[in-house]
Amino acid sequence: MYIEANPMLASEPRTSLIDPALESLLNQSMLRVAVVAELHRCGSWFLDEPQYHCGLFHLVGAGQCKVESAALDRVMHLNTGDLILFPQGDPHRLSVEGETTVEAADRTSFICGEMRFFGNTHHPLNQALPACFVVRAKDAGDTFRQLSAMMVDIVNAGQDGRQVVLNKLADALFTLAVCDYAKRAGNRRGLFAAVADPRISKVLQSVHENPGGAWTMHSMASMACMSRSAFAERFTHLMQMPPMQYVTQWRVSVAEQLLRDRQQSVACIAEQLGYSSEAAFRRLFKRVSGTCPGQIRADRASHSLN
Repeated sequence: MYIEANPMLASEPRTSLIDPALESLLNQSMLRVAVVAELHRCGSWFLDEPQYHCGLFHLVGAGQCKVESAALDRVMHLNTGDLILFPQGDPHRLSVEGETTVEAADRTSFICGEMRFFGNTHHPLNQALPACFVVRAKDAGDTFRQLSAMMVDIVNAGQDGRQVVLNKLADALFTLAVCDYAKRAGNRRGLFAAVADPRISKVLQSVHENPGGAWTMHSMASMACMSRSAFAERFTHLMQMPPMQYVTQWRVSVAEQLLRDRQQSVACIAEQLGYSSEAAFRRLFKRVSGTCPGQIRADRASHSLN
């Protein structure tokens, strides 16, 4: 699908919202973002969240609060429109103690949700995100502020179908949060460090968009315009794994997504991802993911019936 650029903006300098390698990964992120609670608090209060089985986020709809967690090096103060995310579900405490302002004491509201990566393989985005990060409304772009304000309006309006709409908006808000983190993070690691390197980023984008390509160390190094040894060393340093191991893990992640759709046979998926033998693909899939392709399909069918 081709999206034509706005001719009114053609003469203006444009900055990329998101690195193409990160965008290509988000397009196949296998992530589910869902709003699970709308909280309203008055006076002095606190909420303790234990270690959670998936990621959590809190969008401040109104008022202000403070957040404490071992994942933070200091107490964090949040204001209206701020978003805090705990991608690994670390324990944390939200509170208003001491009536510093009328707004904080009388009315604080949150939209809270879960972030869950599907699959048994370690998703590179989940590995690269920190234990906690914050997007400030005052520093974020207009799109982020408008989107978060829209979510608050939908909650307050109580309209039909709001859960579906809120989930879709929350998914978009998470994408903007990742873009904001990628732009502002000082100590980048893993994927975010790699996409900051133009040569490695170019290879990552191609692997994400074409996982079934005939990838070799030579072909990836040539794409990066580097020697094989220099490329392998640089890639491994940034991504914390060798290039071919990353290709394999990404192929298995994509395979898990395709298997859940149940629209293609295992043999077809194996061929699509560059494996000429279905048996070899099945062995590799189980070695990397810890389960077999048939179990993925059985689990998906079971969830559909429940």
